[in-house]
Amino acid sequence: MSKVRNILPNILIVLPNLGGGGAERLHLNLAHDWAAKGYNVQIALLNVTGELLPLVSKEIKIIDLDSKRLRCAFIKLYKLFKDHNYDVVITALWPLTSISIITWLIAGRKGRLYVSEHNQLSISCIREQKIPSIIFRAIISFTHRFASGVIAVSKGVRDDLSSLAKMSRDSIKVIYNPAATGVSPLRETPDVSSELWGRGYKYHILSVGRLKKQKDYETLIRAVAHLPEDLNVKLTILGEGPLRQNLEALIVQLGLQVRVSLPGFVTDPYPWFRSADLFVLSSQWEGFGNVIVEALECGVPVVSTDCPSGPSEILDNGIYGRLVPVGDAAMLSAAIIQSLDDKYDRELLISRAKYFSVRNVSDQYLAYCFPGGI
Repeated sequence: MSKVRNILPNILIVLPNLGGGGAERLHLNLAHDWAAKGYNVQIALLNVTGELLPLVSKEIKIIDLDSKRLRCAFIKLYKLFKDHNYDVVITALWPLTSISIITWLIAGRKGRLYVSEHNQLSISCIREQKIPSIIFRAIISFTHRFASGVIAVSKGVRDDLSSLAKMSRDSIKVIYNPAATGVSPLRETPDVSSELWGRGYKYHILSVGRLKKQKDYETLIRAVAHLPEDLNVKLTILGEGPLRQNLEALIVQLGLQVRVSLPGFVTDPYPWFRSADLFVLSSQWEGFGNVIVEALECGVPVVSTDCPSGPSEILDNGIYGRLVPVGDAAMLSAAIIQSLDDKYDRELLISRAKYFSVRNVSDQYLAYCFPGGI
């Protein structure tokens, strides 16, 4: 008698690309976990680019939508939704979220489609991209009501989205992002601190993120300039982005060439986290702040700006790390000095990170996307 094999559902994740941001890392984490559990997972990318591409396992199929223009994305997504029967579609990062919803509706609403929003859209879209508020609110209010479900990566993102889309807060599910290092298979890494940071430094301070306005690395670099030279600190900022030349010029202007380095993007930041004495997030705003969880996972103390939104939720309003005002180099510098002088319970920090484990977050997504079970 032949055995009948249970076929697990088909899941499609739709993203702009696989750049090194928190949203991309989250969905690659989820894809790997679901594939390991036997789900058929595919990732559709508007452009098959990004630093995380080398980390995609062979069990996950990448679909190239080859859509440099949004108009092309409509056509390619329509054909994808029309020709395939996905049980669940998860799409992230506006405007792709709204585009995916509209295309899914036109294609016949097969399966269920879930939206995952990762940013304070009132800041990232209306304030920073200068999209007229009335137009943006109309689009969000129209499209997101048709999704099978809406996920926000923090309570702050939920509240912002609730206001913009005129949705009740209870209709938006908050699921925090997992520790980003879960992407990498390199979990056991030897101590290579001297190779990474250079020799002769007493304290190693780490920050990770795109070199762009949102991250406000100018304030962080100025905070390092406030630190006493005999503190013997080395700041390393991992990431790439449009503000590299500006930040390099600031480093030279402040005479910090020996104390601040910008190595660029690294696929696996885990060795850096493991060997850091302190992690600092200096952002003006965040959707969640994955890198804070990544630091806690390694037992590294954290100083973060109390920006909207995410850091205060992760650090439980300062219980698991220091929170300082946005854009205040002097306050940030003082918090760095205090944190380097403190003694931390590393096990307590690690235990906090376990709340944001990949398995825990993955199970929350499955429970939400398959409410009746599988």
